[in-house]
Amino acid sequence: MSPSNLRGKDEYYMSIALSLAMRGIGRTSPNPRVGCVIVRDGVIIGKGWHGYYGGPHAEVNAVKDAGGDIAGAAVYVTLEPCCHYGKTPPCADMLVEKKPSRVVVGIMDPNPLVDCKGAARIRDAGIEFVSGVLADKCREINKGFISRIVRARPWVTIKSAISLDGNISLSNGESKWVTSAEARNLVHSFRGENDALLTGIGTILTDDPRMDVRTSDGADPMKVILDRHLRTPSGANALKKGRTIIFCEDEAPDEKYILLRSKGAEIEKLSRESYTIDNILKRLAEIGVNYLMVEAGARVASSFIASGLADEALLFVAPKLMGRGVHFTEELAIARMNDAVLLKDVRCESVGEDFLIRGVFDCSPD
Repeated sequence: MSPSNLRGKDEYYMSIALSLAMRGIGRTSPNPRVGCVIVRDGVIIGKGWHGYYGGPHAEVNAVKDAGGDIAGAAVYVTLEPCCHYGKTPPCADMLVEKKPSRVVVGIMDPNPLVDCKGAARIRDAGIEFVSGVLADKCREINKGFISRIVRARPWVTIKSAISLDGNISLSNGESKWVTSAEARNLVHSFRGENDALLTGIGTILTDDPRMDVRTSDGADPMKVILDRHLRTPSGANALKKGRTIIFCEDEAPDEKYILLRSKGAEIEKLSRESYTIDNILKRLAEIGVNYLMVEAGARVASSFIASGLADEALLFVAPKLMGRGVHFTEELAIARMNDAVLLKDVRCESVGEDFLIRGVFDCSPD
């Protein structure tokens, strides 16, 4: 078979592995999303994906689906097989034992515990190892995992609902509803794709949001509240179910700390000097958050963007003018046009009567 034909077949089977990996969205963190396809004589004999954190890896599920016998077959997996013991045994060792003829991967695993060591074990066993097949797409589906491993912070998405003139609310604070029901339903789907949902104390006090997933099948994300002085009400909707973490300053009132802890909230105390977005993101990465969505007011959203710590924007734009109101980035001070914040890879689509503009901040690495 010519190299070009072989490459075409490799890409075809890798595309199937990618579609399988997507089935783990919202369930695998802090692990990556991984899919695997096993092929013998041009026939797919096994498929698998990493379904949930702590569960079998994609390769294990695919080998099981193939009945255990994959000798002489080709294994296509979106990420380099692991070579260390974690919640499960090393997949690289398992593949060596099963004796496939080829292992084809999309990208190498940036985790220092793996980082080409899985590939070395497979090659040392005399099995052909190929990497870089549909690499861009394999990186895309695991941008949060890669961000947490390489940058020690989650992939951060800023979501906002705005009018054509850029407002998130009227001047009196009224914001229900800027966008249509269709747009709000889609937001719930996006929430289910993220590990954590962050907002500020201003939104908690004004809107008392539930911060959950109600109109899609995704799992509720962990809730994160930025609240320096612990003003979160003990009866806030965000505390009523699921995991909630509140970041406060270490001088916040002890009595409120005790009260909120009694309501199930986890409290992370930081000094006034260390209370920065960068440090909060590092702590979320340590907890295992790969993907963070920010749904907050102008001050918090502007702070993320100004600090260069926002990776992606999800802007739901309603075809209406709201006049003098609260602007999405009114806390973002830009003195020169050359300093304007740019988006790349921008896409636009209709959502009901609204539009969704989605793009990556220029400061975010490719």
